[in-house]
Amino acid sequence: MYLIGLTGGIASGKSTIARRLAEHGAVLIDADQLSREAVEPGTPALAAIVDRFGRTVLAPDGGLDRAALGGIVFSDPEALAALNAIVHPAVHNLSAQRIADAGSADPGAVVVYDIPLLVESQNEYPFDLIVVAHATGPTRTKRLIETRGMPAAEAARRIGAQASDDERLAIADLVIDTDGSLDWTLTQADRLWERVRTAPAD
Repeated sequence: MYLIGLTGGIASGKSTIARRLAEHGAVLIDADQLSREAVEPGTPALAAIVDRFGRTVLAPDGGLDRAALGGIVFSDPEALAALNAIVHPAVHNLSAQRIADAGSADPGAVVVYDIPLLVESQNEYPFDLIVVAHATGPTRTKRLIETRGMPAAEAARRIGAQASDDERLAIADLVIDTDGSLDWTLTQADRLWERVRTAPAD
């Protein structure tokens, strides 16, 4: 198995890279999906979130109201750190199991773990390669405004709540420049696939 950790800030084009690698045959594990599973009704993580932030973060159906929780944590670094301390360990446990399952199913698999908060999670994963999708702050802000309809102030707040570009680049084995055209991003993803598909499996 060859394990790639793929990370990048919000609106960095990371998901585009992940989809391209999956099209080539990589096994894709999505940390955002796991983070939703980790806080489903009945999970210890959801109970801990309610204990910390109150029942106002619950939707009428008993699930997590992500918008309500986001309104609290994205403007409060202490609250965000408290949330991360609850969610990150739960997601790590799920991801470790999914990675192990993928390797058991196909020892020669290329597994891509799409993890936006790799720097913030501070968890040790046995990555063979860490890939960072990188676009400048102005480009990411523009994307959030144009593709998600996000107000400029909210876009800046979301970007500022994440790790800095310098922190992400410091852990990168490979940087994919996503500041340019879609074709350029896909070309770099294709080159990455050519590099890893012949790499020796662990």
